[in-house]
Amino acid sequence: MPTHDKARSHKKLTTALVLAAVALTTLPVALAQAGDGGTGTGTSNSQGRPGKAKLVKGQAIPPSNAPERVVRVIEAANKIARGKGYCYGGGHGSFKSKCYDCSGSVSYALHGGRFIRRPMASGDFMHWGRARKGKWITVFSSPGHAYMTVAGLRFDTSMTKGAGPGWSKQMRSGSGYRKRHKARF
Repeated sequence: MPTHDKARSHKKLTTALVLAAVALTTLPVALAQAGDGGTGTGTSNSQGRPGKAKLVKGQAIPPSNAPERVVRVIEAANKIARGKGYCYGGGHGSFKSKCYDCSGSVSYALHGGRFIRRPMASGDFMHWGRARKGKWITVFSSPGHAYMTVAGLRFDTSMTKGAGPGWSKQMRSGSGYRKRHKARF
C-alpha cells in the first residue's frame, strides 16, 4: 500500500476514534437531558416541555433547560424570597425596597429577566403581555393581588413560608385571576 494511502487510513481511523470517545463521554449527559428536560430529576420530558425548578431551602433552582431570561427571573426572585418582609406598596416606587407587596415582588423578579422596565401594580398586570398561561412564566393577576409561576414553582406573598415574598411547590387556584405571559415564555 502506498504511503499516502496509509496516512489517509490512519487519519480516518484517528478521527473515528476521537468521535467515538466524544460520543461515549457525552452520551450519559445527552440521555439524562433527553429524559428529564435537563433537570437531572429523571422526570420524562420527551415533548420538549419546560423542565421543573427545584425548591431548596426557600430558593428556586432553575432547570438546566431554562432560557437565560427565565433563569434571571428566578435569580432575582431568590434575592428577595424569604429575605424581605411584606409591606403594602413595597416595590412600587422603585425595584429596590426594604419590603415588597405581591405585585412589587412579581415586578422585581420580572425586571431581573428584562420583562418589564418599571414596577407595576397588580391591576396593571391584568393587561401585561399576552392572555393565557405561558410556557415558562405565567403572571396571575386581579385588581387586588398578583403572583406568578415560574418553571413549575409559585412565587407569591401569600400561602408561602415567611412574611414576605417566597416560593412554593403548592399551586393555588387561578380562578378569578387573569393569566398573562410574554411570547415564547
